[in-house]
Amino acid sequence: MKEEPIYLEEGNDQCSQYDQVFPQNNTPIKNQMLYSEKRPYQCSHCDKSFSTNSDLITHTTAHTGQKPYLCSQCDKAFSQKGDLIQHQATHTREKLYQCSQCDKTFSHNSNLIKHQRVHSGEKPHQCSLCDKAFAYRTGLMNHQRIHTGEKPYKCSQCDKTFSQNISLILHQRVHTGEKPYQCSQCDKTFSQNSSLITHQRIHTMEKPYQCSQCDKAFPQNIHLINHQRIHTGEKPYKCSQCAKAFSQSTCLLLHQRVHTGEKPYQCSQCNKSFSSNSNLRKHQRTHSGEKPYQCTLCYKAFSRNTILINHQRRHWGETISMQPI
Repeated sequence: MKEEPIYLEEGNDQCSQYDQVFPQNNTPIKNQMLYSEKRPYQCSHCDKSFSTNSDLITHTTAHTGQKPYLCSQCDKAFSQKGDLIQHQATHTREKLYQCSQCDKTFSHNSNLIKHQRVHSGEKPHQCSLCDKAFAYRTGLMNHQRIHTGEKPYKCSQCDKTFSQNISLILHQRVHTGEKPYQCSQCDKTFSQNSSLITHQRIHTMEKPYQCSQCDKAFPQNIHLINHQRIHTGEKPYKCSQCAKAFSQSTCLLLHQRVHTGEKPYQCSQCNKSFSSNSNLRKHQRTHSGEKPYQCTLCYKAFSRNTILINHQRRHWGETISMQPI
């Protein structure tokens, strides 16, 4: 059934179809156009149409890039007045919206609503391809790229691409050498805040990741995961060239160099090279004379832990044959 157009009687500030009164003469017209779903104002750049000319003008700025609303306190400009008003609140620091469950306040009601999901656990944004749900739309968008494989953020200095902008920002610090996170207890700096937090546990001796099957605890979750494979016997990293499997990816990487012959670690004092950094460090002790492993019974020192173990067995009365290291 074709919908009849709605007309506004002259001099009347009330909608003729819906019981609603408006303070301005032109407002009922806009209201009636919304009810009748008429959209006479069409964008010349795309197929979208709008019920009012003001909505069309606002939309057109998305195509033209025009930003007519300029902040009087800084150089930022915006395409919509509402965005300018929200931005200006960052200068005044006015925070009118307070959370009823904690002391946090917000300059925008929309930010308060998002924050309240921390307390309620609400996750209204659900993935249509799996069961995962998210508190924020951005979280859902980032997650969906796992399914699509989309990586829209590309590094301008190399060919690497990323699914999230934050991943690109962190990667770019490889090129720039930027390390904005500094430890307050020593001079070390880091490119990521998570790396700083992990480092600080060296000073605090904090080990928040505890094994549920034994008393061992670890400063990093990845260390706990690797440790738990001792209990489970899991070896998820398999060599593609032989039947060997490993509990850690680093062990697989070292093993693969047996097949490739790769020796990326070279001594700076001679031409010898090694497949692992640990073997390089052992070798460098032949140049430095360093002997960090000391016997607690006779105080002899050794360059390698295996030599110390063999030496200690002599004290214990065990007969051993010294094997070449």
